[in-house]
Amino acid sequence: MLTLRRSITHTLSERLANYQQEGLLRQLRTVDESIDFCSNDYLGFARSSELKMAIQQADINHTNGRTGATGSRLLAGQTTLADEVEQELARFYGTESALIFNSGYDANIGLLACLPKAGDTLLTDELIHASMIDGARLSYATRHRFLHNDLADLEIKLKQASHQVGGQVFVAVESVYSMDGDMAPLRKLADICDQYGAGLVVDEAHATGVYGSGQNGEGLVAELGLQERVLARIHTFGKALGVHGAAIVGPAVLRSYLINFARPFIYTTALPPHSLLAIRCAHEQVKSTTAQQQLHERITYFRQQVSNVLPGTNWTDSQSPIQCLIIPGNEQARYVATEAQRIGFDVRAILSPTVPVGRERLRLCVHAFNTTYEIDRLLTILHVALSDILTNEHD
Repeated sequence: MLTLRRSITHTLSERLANYQQEGLLRQLRTVDESIDFCSNDYLGFARSSELKMAIQQADINHTNGRTGATGSRLLAGQTTLADEVEQELARFYGTESALIFNSGYDANIGLLACLPKAGDTLLTDELIHASMIDGARLSYATRHRFLHNDLADLEIKLKQASHQVGGQVFVAVESVYSMDGDMAPLRKLADICDQYGAGLVVDEAHATGVYGSGQNGEGLVAELGLQERVLARIHTFGKALGVHGAAIVGPAVLRSYLINFARPFIYTTALPPHSLLAIRCAHEQVKSTTAQQQLHERITYFRQQVSNVLPGTNWTDSQSPIQCLIIPGNEQARYVATEAQRIGFDVRAILSPTVPVGRERLRLCVHAFNTTYEIDRLLTILHVALSDILTNEHD
């Protein structure tokens, strides 16, 4: 048994060594004092003392003194509080029902694994998040990918799916794409899904809190008035809302269906009361904050300064807080990120194979709390680091 264990650990060590040699080894790194241009805390809620105090007070006032859920929602974990928060979420997002999951990852896996069944067809944008990909892999439906935001390619695949006898067709996209920061053409997607009778599923992870009707934070679907034309929306609370958990919102029958068939919901211990109260408080705060307006002002300023300080550089086409500078080559992208980190800015390089070869990048996140001085200084640092790369290439 000891020999077998040594053999396995040796194999794992070899795999890690190969990964490190290829420059792909991931490591955990704690960053406390750096200037944040990395996190998904777009509104600054995760660092909000006002939200923290509201959650603490709600916890004190809550009559149920439990610290844990003690079981899944189908066992001991079901509470009046969970029902109340879900009803509040349904009203907030303008839909019939909401069902809370422990994370956006759980929600996406649960939804896409159980919604399309054998005989159905699932069409996914090629740049959907890993959680949606994993959920799609667990489904018994026929799955095809379509080119990113390419409606013509999607229509070709919808026509092919419509020729199959029986079965439902589902289309899964993100409203704001997590790695490029660009947006899905949701109105046109809703039109084409209506035309072919397909159910549209939209992951609103990076739009929740950032977009909405009157800047209320309900997401891009609500901002465009498409709530009744989207079958299911996934809203995560660990990004702009600064807390944890997620919810799938949609028609009441979808909630009942997920309670019966979504395995990450059925077989997971429910969120504790503290997390449910945090979700409630975060949604109360997002309705009254001015952080969305300040965030969008910072995004506009950032994009203007890129044109001034870094003309000719290659950025993804993004109007969102996610601004990506394409720096081809893992070593070059890592070098620029390291230079910024050395001076006190928390920025991260996204390397291949996470992104395609030649599309390596810095994924920069703009926040409501970033100052114009911080933006100016960061862009100057990037200019110097990129100039260093060009100088070395010409030596």
